[in-house]
Amino acid sequence: MFEGLSQNLVFGILVGSLYGLAAMGLSMIFGVTKLLNVAHGELIMFGGYACFWAFSLLDIDPFLTIPLAMLALFLIGAVLYSLVFSRTIKLPDESKVKNSLLVAFGLSVILQNLALRFWTADERGVTPAYYQTSFTALEVRFPLVRLASFAVALIFLIALRLFLKNTYTGKAIRATVQNWEAASLMGIDIHKVYLLSFSIGAALAGVAGTLVVTNYSIQPAMGLGWTMKALIVMVLGGLGSIPGTFIGGLILGVTESATSFFINSNYREVAGLILFVLVLIFRPQGLFGTKES
Repeated sequence: MFEGLSQNLVFGILVGSLYGLAAMGLSMIFGVTKLLNVAHGELIMFGGYACFWAFSLLDIDPFLTIPLAMLALFLIGAVLYSLVFSRTIKLPDESKVKNSLLVAFGLSVILQNLALRFWTADERGVTPAYYQTSFTALEVRFPLVRLASFAVALIFLIALRLFLKNTYTGKAIRATVQNWEAASLMGIDIHKVYLLSFSIGAALAGVAGTLVVTNYSIQPAMGLGWTMKALIVMVLGGLGSIPGTFIGGLILGVTESATSFFINSNYREVAGLILFVLVLIFRPQGLFGTKES
C-alpha cells in the first residue's frame, strides 16, 4: 500500500512538472498581454513535431532538439502575434480577452488541420535508446526520461524567473504588466514587449512539446486537451504567476495520480476539473495569485 502510494505520488510530481511547463508559456502570454491564446495546445503540438522529425530524420537526441523547437516556435509565435493577435491588443482588457479567445479558437482549427494535412492523423512518439531506463530508490522507481523532463521544466522555470527579475528586458516586461501607460512614458516600447512576451510563451510551448512527444505521443487533435490542462494549471497557480503556475502543475499532477490510486484512473480528469471549480469558487485569484491579477 505505502509503496504503491509513494510510486503514484512520485509519478504525479513528475507528470505535474510537465503540466506546469505546458502552462508557463500560456501564463506568460496572458500575464503580460491579457490575450487568452487557447491555441496554445497546438503550439505544443508543433513543438512535439519539431522534436519528432529532428529525431527521426537527423537522429538528434530529443532533449538536444529543445533549442531547435524553441527557435521554431519563437518565430511562429512572432508571426502569429504580428498577423493575428496584434489586431486586438489595443482593446480594453475585457474585450481583449473575449476577442483573443474567439480568434485563437479559429486559429487552433487552422493549425490542427494544417498538421493533419502535412503529417496525417497517425500518433507519433520518440523512443530514444534510454527510454526504458530507470533506477530505484526506497523501492520507488524513477524513470530516467521523466526525471530528465522534470529537470528541464525546473531549469526553464528558474531561467524565466531570473530573466524577468535581473535583465533590462525582463524589467521592461514587468513594468508593462504593472502599468503599460507609465512604462510607455518611460520610453519602453510596449508593442515590442507584447511581441517578445508572446514569442517567449510560444517558445516555452515548444519546449513542452519536446517533452510531451518524449513521454507520450502526439497527433494533430491533441491541442485541446493540453490547452485545457494549461488553463486549469494557470488558474490553480494564479493568473500571470510563473512560479505559481509551476506549483499548480505539480498539484494537478498529484491530484490526478492520487485519484487513480484511491478511486479509479477513469476519474482522474474529473478530479482535476473539480479542483479547478473549487479554486474558482473559493479563491478565484488562484492559490498563489493576488486579487489584482
